[in-house]
Amino acid sequence: MTTPTIAAQSASPVPPAIRRPAGSRWSWSFLIDIFVFLFVLAAIYGVYAIGHTWLGPVPAQVEISQSPSALPLYALYSIVRLAVAYALSMLFALAYGYVAARSKQAELVLIPLLDILQSIPVLSFLPGVMLAMVALFPHSQLGIELGSVILIFTGQVWNIAFSFYSSLKGIPRELREAAIIYRFGRWQKFIELDLPISTIGLVWNSMMSVAGGWFFLMACEMFVLGNRDFRLPGLGSFLQTAASHGNTRAILWGLAAMVTVIVLLDQLIWRPVIAWADKFKFEQVETAKVTPSPLASLLGRASIVIRLFRLVVRPVLDWITVNVAVSARRAVATFHVPKRRGVRGSLLILLAVLILVGLGFAIFHAAQELSDLKRADYFDLLRSAGFTFLRVNAALLIGALWSVPAGVAIGFSPRLARIAQPLAQIAASIPATALFPVILLFLIKFHGGLELAAMLVMLLGTQWYILFNVIAGAMAIPTDLKEASSIFRFDSWDRWRYLILPGIFPYLVTGLVTASGNAWNASIIAEYFHFQGRIVSTVGLGSAISRASDAGRFDVLLASTLIMASVVVLINRLVWRRMYRLASTRFKLET
Repeated sequence: MTTPTIAAQSASPVPPAIRRPAGSRWSWSFLIDIFVFLFVLAAIYGVYAIGHTWLGPVPAQVEISQSPSALPLYALYSIVRLAVAYALSMLFALAYGYVAARSKQAELVLIPLLDILQSIPVLSFLPGVMLAMVALFPHSQLGIELGSVILIFTGQVWNIAFSFYSSLKGIPRELREAAIIYRFGRWQKFIELDLPISTIGLVWNSMMSVAGGWFFLMACEMFVLGNRDFRLPGLGSFLQTAASHGNTRAILWGLAAMVTVIVLLDQLIWRPVIAWADKFKFEQVETAKVTPSPLASLLGRASIVIRLFRLVVRPVLDWITVNVAVSARRAVATFHVPKRRGVRGSLLILLAVLILVGLGFAIFHAAQELSDLKRADYFDLLRSAGFTFLRVNAALLIGALWSVPAGVAIGFSPRLARIAQPLAQIAASIPATALFPVILLFLIKFHGGLELAAMLVMLLGTQWYILFNVIAGAMAIPTDLKEASSIFRFDSWDRWRYLILPGIFPYLVTGLVTASGNAWNASIIAEYFHFQGRIVSTVGLGSAISRASDAGRFDVLLASTLIMASVVVLINRLVWRRMYRLASTRFKLET
């Protein structure tokens, strides 16, 4: 009696809502394969165009076109410079942060040095970097391009290095003990413990670094050094030329191109990376299901991508892993401790001698440069430093007041993160210098409008460091702690006091440190600006640095840079270093 019923049910038509047209899966896969193939062809052509430009001769005069048709090529040039600078920043940050976190002797030198380096503004690096690169490659465009890349690097690297260092200092004790029990080597410990525990912070600080690269792009692609005018085709030089000429139409076109590039980068790179990084969250219970990246799901349907990964990428990765492990074991087997100590001691002595000779040479020439300045010049620079100090701390306070609660809300809510993260990435990546002309048009008419405009530019350039680090900290809080706060029915105050603030504190300190350093950096743009054929400036140390760079006054540039570095290092030693110590002791996640 039941057999006809079963047969009837099996023969019933499939509902239209779940019916899949024949060949639809193959059609999507075929279209994606075509897209991937075209993308590879475009990438090959882009590499050829960049190589032809970089290795070509130095043009007598570079004219930055204001036509919208030039924007795609300009965008490609800027993206390549940002990508190369970011790759250098990541390599430097991993090596620097690892050495600083693993060696107490090195930490005493490297962390104060990092404070000094992040406090030196981009324009202070500019003369030495550009003159050195042009001297190395006098007949090639490569020198100017490398100089621009290094300048962008100086605006990207510091917060990544601070983030990696802070993550290594905050590794839970039980994980370090487990690595010792299982006899992890240095390489294995770095790959399987250090990098995973710091991945979330590195990802969000990488997003912030790329956004910071966009912020300083205008200063790195077009600048004046004495009587020499350096120009590189790119979105930064396009926007700076449009701002200098007061060309509102070109500014809008440039901003539209930049926003388009940022959205594409967010969808193609940052969204998949964020979804991938979530698996490195330190959990002691099963976490909720993570929403996968739409791009990763789409590429998973592409047969050519899967084949390339299986046939090319995976064998290469396996070969590298095996060979690194085998080489490390051979090196350990043939390693002689007494010889190693002797060679290491000799190398350290040689390095110390070279550093002392270099410092002596630099101090001698710096003293010669500074001897031309009078006492009144130093008083003016100290007075300017006081004004910039007030602007920097006001920008930090305002930025922290809104970015901490906003970052916690975004980090706690995946649905809100999917909406707010790309918007924050776009807002952080749009250079405040590109918005400065528009801000000035509204505020310069009012009394004190220039001061307010400078404050807004510094706020727009620094608040995102706090926001992105707070988001990373909120996302890194383990799910079991959130569930415990719900079970014990914490009210809002107790939740912030016992869960949120202790959980995000190490990340918040990193955000405040990098935001403070970059606020001082942003002062060189916020306090001195070329606007409609004239110079608009206010009293401040950033204004003094920019004016000295334009006039080729290396003595004033050196003195103002030393004052800025001294102020930032003093603040870091008195405030931020104590915060880092507190974060690595009292607010470390331990069981």
